[in-house]
Amino acid sequence: MVGCGSGGAGGSSEGKDGRLPVVATTSQVADFTRVVGGDRVTVTQIVRPGVDPHDYEPAPADLAAIGDAKVLVQNGVGLESWLEDTIDASGFDGVRVNASDGVRIRAGQGDEEKAGDPHIWHNPLNVKIMVADIERGLAQAEPSAAARFHANRVAYDAQLDALDADIRRQIATIPVANRKLVTNHDAFGYYVERYGLTFVGSIIPSFDTSAELSGSNIRKLVERIRQTGTKAVFSESSLPRRTAQTIADEAGVRVEAGEDSLYGDSLGPAGSDGDTYLHMEEHNTRTIVTALR
Repeated sequence: MVGCGSGGAGGSSEGKDGRLPVVATTSQVADFTRVVGGDRVTVTQIVRPGVDPHDYEPAPADLAAIGDAKVLVQNGVGLESWLEDTIDASGFDGVRVNASDGVRIRAGQGDEEKAGDPHIWHNPLNVKIMVADIERGLAQAEPSAAARFHANRVAYDAQLDALDADIRRQIATIPVANRKLVTNHDAFGYYVERYGLTFVGSIIPSFDTSAELSGSNIRKLVERIRQTGTKAVFSESSLPRRTAQTIADEAGVRVEAGEDSLYGDSLGPAGSDGDTYLHMEEHNTRTIVTALR
């Protein structure tokens, strides 16, 4: 697979179709890269919609795509724990973009989360930093298109500002006493922090959906839901609804689970309410506000 790598500073930055070949690890950074790059880039996305990026296992095709790329965009903050070995095996030697550069990172939990909370995209203001990182990386790889990348990023910044204002407006319609959130795993800390919600707890006591669940943790969470008067339990569209349903039933509250619940670690498939970042955050906010208001 090392032989598949064709990147390098000495060659043309264009791929076979005349566009800059870019690999993006997660569905979120792939979406941002397509927006900023526009028609000057071809983006290969490694982790597909609905797939948990925490424990993804790269396929041979992923190594080949990374080896051929001129730019590699990652989320960072330890989300892609599998990435370093994949890069080493691919022979990649292009421009590497860590989209978390410049973002204020929330503290992590224990040894598994030494780098901090990786779910930085759930605050649109963080996304403005992420797309600026991506713009710089694309411009470094293809300076002749720098002005176009910049214009695309500035236009997207305006959409992110509008999204942020709309989320704040909607959250303000929830009675203050009801602004309490219980989620499937601890993926919404940046959202909670930005919009003044109270995080009561998560079904899986970790940022990582692969963390183990215990009966003791479930019992404690049910008790906290009852004590705090929390109105709903939110699962994620990419995760099974059974445990969330059980906890909600025991606590006597509403459950939001299944395909129409929150998008946490991944965007949704094409045509869904979460098929782009903007759609995802709009959908999540509608779901949260409807359940808590």
